[in-house]
Amino acid sequence: MNAPFNAKEVAASAVKWIHNYFAETATTDTKAVIGISGGKDSSVAAALCTEALGKDRVIGVLMPQGEQSDIEFSEMLVKHLGIKSYRINIGSTVTALMNEISPQLEISRQATVNTPARIRMTTLYAVAACVNGRVVNTCNLSEDYVGYSTKFGDSAGDFSPLCQLTVNEVIAIGDAIGLPRELTHKVPTDGLSGLSDEDNLGFTYADLDRYIRGEDDLSDRPELRARIDRLHKANLHKLQRMPYFNYDPVSMPRFTEYAGRHKD
Repeated sequence: MNAPFNAKEVAASAVKWIHNYFAETATTDTKAVIGISGGKDSSVAAALCTEALGKDRVIGVLMPQGEQSDIEFSEMLVKHLGIKSYRINIGSTVTALMNEISPQLEISRQATVNTPARIRMTTLYAVAACVNGRVVNTCNLSEDYVGYSTKFGDSAGDFSPLCQLTVNEVIAIGDAIGLPRELTHKVPTDGLSGLSDEDNLGFTYADLDRYIRGEDDLSDRPELRARIDRLHKANLHKLQRMPYFNYDPVSMPRFTEYAGRHKD
C-alpha cells in the first residue's frame, strides 16, 4: 500500500534536489532554461526551479508556432513567478524546413506533429548556450510511461524534476505551492486536432495514474490494461539509452593470418 501523497513535502524535496543538482554540477551563475507552454508541467517545473535557484536564475522561453491562441497562460506564469522570459516564434523555422522537405517527400502527420517539438528543443538549447543555462525537462511519469512525448523534443533536457511524478501528483504540487488554478488544471491539447491529450490516448490520466501506482490493476477492464501495456512497451525506446554496438578490442577476432595477403 502506497503512503498518501503529500504534495508539500514532495515539492520541498524536489526544490532541494534541484538546488543540490546545480550546486554540485554547475557554476553559481548557471541558469535553468525552460520552455513555458502555460500548462501544468512547465508551470510546476518553473515554480520549483524558481524556489530552488531564485527568480534571477530561471529563464522562461515562450515558443509559439505562428499565432498561439492560449499564450496568455504562458504570460500569466512568467508574471506570477517574476522570471525573465523570451518569446521566440518558431513558425517561420518550421515552415522553412517543411518547404525544403515537401518537394521531395510527402509530409507525414508524424513529421507535422513531432518537428515543432524538436525545433522547440533546439531553440531551448540555443538560448541555454547564450545564457549559460541548463535545459529543464518537463515530462511527467504518466506521459513518459505511455510515450506521450517527442523523442529529442520535449522528452529531452539536462535535468528532470517531474519525471517520477504522475499527472495528478504534478497537479497536486501546483495547487499546494499556490500556482494559479488556470495553469495547473488547464486541459492539455495537442494543438492540432483540437482534441485533449486524454482523447488522443483513449483513456484518462486518472485511470493511468492509478495503474502506474498499483492502485488499480484494471483487471475489470482488460482492453484498457492491454492498451496501456502496449503503449508502454512500444515507447520504452524513448526512455532508454540508445542501443549501441559494443566493440571490445580485446575479444574481437584479429584475422592476422590474412594480413598482407594479396589476390592471386
